[in-house]
Amino acid sequence: MTAPATRQIAFLGTGLMGAPMVRRLLGAGFPVTVWNRDVGKAEPLQAAGARVAQSAAEAVAGADVVFTMLSDGSAVEDVLFAKGTADALKQGATVVDTSSIAPPIARDHASRLAERGIAHIDAPVSGGVVGAEAGTLAIMAGGDAALVESLADVFAPLGRVTHVGPSGAGQICKLANQQIVAITIGAVAEAMMLVEAGGASRERFRQAIRGGFAESRILELHGQRMVDRRFEPGGPSRLQLKDLNAVAAMADTYGLDLPLTSDVRQAFETFVADGNGELDHSALLLHLEKTNRRKGADND
Repeated sequence: MTAPATRQIAFLGTGLMGAPMVRRLLGAGFPVTVWNRDVGKAEPLQAAGARVAQSAAEAVAGADVVFTMLSDGSAVEDVLFAKGTADALKQGATVVDTSSIAPPIARDHASRLAERGIAHIDAPVSGGVVGAEAGTLAIMAGGDAALVESLADVFAPLGRVTHVGPSGAGQICKLANQQIVAITIGAVAEAMMLVEAGGASRERFRQAIRGGFAESRILELHGQRMVDRRFEPGGPSRLQLKDLNAVAAMADTYGLDLPLTSDVRQAFETFVADGNGELDHSALLLHLEKTNRRKGADND
């Protein structure tokens, strides 16, 4: 597909997820200017056709669509507002925040940008690095439905976009997604330990239930990680904990009791506090194994 020559894109944040997303946009014919706090993560994209800017404000100058893919709400706040990036945006531009941040922060950003004549869509994604590279991300978009529809050509190289509601709705759906991911990782990890304790092969167990009622992308991808015991990120555990903390805050706001989420959040909190924040979230298996070894020692 060839992009309209006038559709200029800026992409802020070219880490694990951002870099392959930029490559997908470049491959679809869009002119893309990139910026990253660590310029070393942005420079390799030059070979794919991106222009590398030295500041976020420089990157967005003249852009029609600005993507942000940053670590958390504080990082988005800092880049957009503290560093003057929002002031460098042209009237009528659209900011598409694909970062995972708290819904109230997304709504605040939308309001502050609207005062400057800038549109905003909160559009967090699910699918991980594999989905970013393949262009199969699930994109949950909150904001104006017509605006989301008007950007269909921009979203198309990245994955499948679904308008889920008004501003902030994309982020609440991403948090719900992260609940399911975290709880399912915990369930698969516990099942792996159970079958091994009972004398079965973890690898054969995974193979046996593939395609059955317990099938999931977590079982497919993270189950294999657990079998292989390869836990390079992926999705760092510290970011999984960040999302679970945001879920807990929203649950308090809405007066909800989410016991499964609470249990897995506590597990990730301990795991990250033990120095494992940069391991993939599927490495929660290591925490559960450690807990069980400690329990076994206590029973001796």
